[in-house]
Amino acid sequence: MIKTAQSYKQTDLTDQKFDLIVIGSGISGMGVAAIMAKEGQKVLMLERHYTIGGYTHVFKRPGYEWDVGIHYLGMMKDPKRFEYQLWHYITDGAMQWEPMPKCYDKIIIDGKQYDFLAGPEAFTQQMKQYFPDPKDQESIDQYMVLLKKASQENRLYYAERMLPSFWSRIFGNMMKKGFRPFAERKTIDVLKEITDNPTLIAVLTGQYGNYGEPPAKSSFGMHCTVVNHYMHGACFPVGGCRQIADSVCKVITGNGGQVLSNAEVIEIVVKNNKAIGVRMADDKVFYAKKIVSSAGTYNTFTRLLPGQLQLKHAVQEKMKGLKRSTSYMCLHIGLADTTSNLKLNKSNYWIYKGTDHDQSVANYVSNPRKANFPVVYISFPSSKDPTWEERYPGKSTIEIITMAPYKLFAEWEGERWRKRGDDYNALKEEFSQRLLEELYVVEPQLKGKIDFYELSTPLSTRHFMNYESGEMYGLSPTPERFAHKFVRVQTPIKNLFLTGQDLICAGVLGALSSSVFTTSVLLKRNGQSMIEKRVRKELNLTDD
Repeated sequence: MIKTAQSYKQTDLTDQKFDLIVIGSGISGMGVAAIMAKEGQKVLMLERHYTIGGYTHVFKRPGYEWDVGIHYLGMMKDPKRFEYQLWHYITDGAMQWEPMPKCYDKIIIDGKQYDFLAGPEAFTQQMKQYFPDPKDQESIDQYMVLLKKASQENRLYYAERMLPSFWSRIFGNMMKKGFRPFAERKTIDVLKEITDNPTLIAVLTGQYGNYGEPPAKSSFGMHCTVVNHYMHGACFPVGGCRQIADSVCKVITGNGGQVLSNAEVIEIVVKNNKAIGVRMADDKVFYAKKIVSSAGTYNTFTRLLPGQLQLKHAVQEKMKGLKRSTSYMCLHIGLADTTSNLKLNKSNYWIYKGTDHDQSVANYVSNPRKANFPVVYISFPSSKDPTWEERYPGKSTIEIITMAPYKLFAEWEGERWRKRGDDYNALKEEFSQRLLEELYVVEPQLKGKIDFYELSTPLSTRHFMNYESGEMYGLSPTPERFAHKFVRVQTPIKNLFLTGQDLICAGVLGALSSSVFTTSVLLKRNGQSMIEKRVRKELNLTDD
């Protein structure tokens, strides 16, 4: 049996040299490490925490486990989709996917439910039933045309991030031309051009929590990318999200790579403007021909690069206009009964009060302890996983997520994890009870059935994910972020490369896709074509 990860403290790799060091073990870092290991590269992946996987990992309490970041994935039903093929490739086909119901998301606005159905035709027909006015129906048709066009135009726009800055200046505008009207405009501005119905806009943007910013702040291109990702339905990993890191790391170590936890990188070692290694928290240095950072833009350039290099390359100046995305809290709930007895959903809830998402966010941020939650997302992971009952008989789980301004918890940021004191715990309890009340509105049969609950705050994200403000999605997906030219695979430091959701778009979709972009640059070949060709041959797929 292959041991997928080792603790840094139990190994001694000081004298070894590597072809590639990957900083961070989120899905983008794991993707890069797996692809490069399969290409015969000697890979070392380093994770600062005791658990591998970033937002794909799970955490456990007695009798329960919860998924930290993956609640559902799109495009996993069809083996001919590249997304499916990429997951197959980096796990050697070990992952299986359980389809969610045809109605995968339930948008609830002021108590009225709007079902998001799998498939463009079903989605369109369902929306038109909710909005029978001919003017609204025409708007829905226009919206679907925009989604389709966005899916056709986005590839070159994102691929431009692979170009060195010199070639970007020559070819960048041409590559970005088709998707620029989507990526570099606000969601609300585009939607207001096709409809003046605020309820229709609120429903169509009812998944904005999947990318973290409401319509007046978010890039319409980001909105289109996420909506298209789920348009044909959603799936959940069989066996839970713990299968992801286990499966990918087996591929890495099975192809000669090494994966270390408790391995904190504090500096990227640079000589003559060339990255040559990484310095660990205990001052040891590992050397490699190339370094890939999956740690995020801010961490890479403002924490891991020596100060003189930050000044030399005017990092702070070049990063102007980039903002951190929204921070959040999540209530993890355990119930001592089966999902069938409790009649738990497989679909997700998105719950809103009012149709103006941006105003709701503004009200909440100004007074989070009194204002309504701007969005409440409820997921039932134990219902989605067909192996759950076998692994945790007689138990069930729920997750409830909402925004959480970092300033609300900032006074405890210097305190140790799980030792932040009575006032902090009281604040968590206050929000826990508020979130439970939201649950009971849509699932009243659960009142009195809660066995366990624990709230994670932005400080939890800061501690485990190393995002300074507990942000969920790295860089905020604004039009300005997409128009920004600084964040790209190749950095101003030779042999230092980026990967992760900051490169392309928010979430697991963007992070995993970025690994293909990064490895394409490292290998100097089209990574997507390479993977497609190999997986199609392995699965005996045809174009029929």
